[in-house]
Amino acid sequence: MLKKYKIGFDIWGALLFLIIMIPNFIWFVIPAPNDILRADSVIGALDTLASICQVLMLISLCIFVNQERKKLKHSRFIITVIVSCLLYFASWVFYYMGTTNAVVILGLTLPPCLAFLCFAIGRKNIIAVIPISVFTICHLVYGIVNFII
Repeated sequence: MLKKYKIGFDIWGALLFLIIMIPNFIWFVIPAPNDILRADSVIGALDTLASICQVLMLISLCIFVNQERKKLKHSRFIITVIVSCLLYFASWVFYYMGTTNAVVILGLTLPPCLAFLCFAIGRKNIIAVIPISVFTICHLVYGIVNFII
């Protein structure tokens, strides 16, 4: 399986990561009203695992290139990536409007993970699916435990 991969650089993976991080960069600089996301997490060890997987996810999305992948084109995976990004951005808009309910928290949690997962699958980058999956689980647990329960 690993024979299909080469070390390279997938600019689209890096671009997707940067696009998804735009609201986070804004949030770092401009706090939202009722900014519950700045609270300390109650699951520190899981947060550490999530951070490690996030770095591994970025590296695997950008560095490992499946030689059998096709050019980036219109597909159900790319449509899901775009819709997921739009849902994520919409969730940030609601968050900045002061809404911090379960739907918004899940909107800040699941759509970016789904975007990364669909991108990796669409690019035939199964190596990236592993850290993305672990990150998704950690990110979901983080959101539920810290802000929903």
